[in-house]
Amino acid sequence: MSGKAIKLTAFDAADYLETPEDIAVFVNDALVTNDPRQINHALGIAARAKGMSAVARDAELGRESLYKALKEEGNPSFSTILRVFNVLGIKITAQAA
Repeated sequence: MSGKAIKLTAFDAADYLETPEDIAVFVNDALVTNDPRQINHALGIAARAKGMSAVARDAELGRESLYKALKEEGNPSFSTILRVFNVLGIKITAQAA
C-alpha cells in the first residue's frame, strides 16, 4: 500500500432516492420492520431526497415540525404520515400477515 490517505465521505441514502419507485422500495423496507423509529427515519430520508421544504409545503406542514416528526425519536400523527406519503408519491397498502 502506498502512504496516500483515502478520502471518505459520509453515506447519505437520500442521494440515491431519485424516483417514486426508489422511495417506495426504501420506505417499504422500513415498514416491514414494524419499528416506528426505523419507519420515521426512512420517511425522513425520503423527504430529504425530495426536498424537505417542498415536502413540508406540499403537505401543508411547517418545515421544522416535519423535521421533528420524522426524526427517529419523532411521533408523527397518522395524518402527517399520510400527507408525507401522498407528497412522496407512494401509497400504503394492507396485506394479510
